[in-house]
Amino acid sequence: MAKESMKARERKRQMLVDKYAKKRAELKAQGDYVGLSKLPKNSSRVRLHNRCSITGRPRGYIRQFGISRIQFREMASAGLIPGVKKASW
Repeated sequence: MAKESMKARERKRQMLVDKYAKKRAELKAQGDYVGLSKLPKNSSRVRLHNRCSITGRPRGYIRQFGISRIQFREMASAGLIPGVKKASW
């Protein structure tokens, strides 16, 4: 389980990315790299980190489901993910 402070930091970064997305795209289209450098660093989409939507775990993230590998395995074993059968884990 991730710390609440880490989850809050990721939410803050996501809000900054959403806030500055349009401005960042306009500056990139104009080629104004000086203007881009004046924007907050955390407003860049590259600085976001994928986290499990249930536990907040940053590693072993499965993009298609938006959860970590551990949560995927638990949910698949419980039959909560349709179409997934337990093979030999």
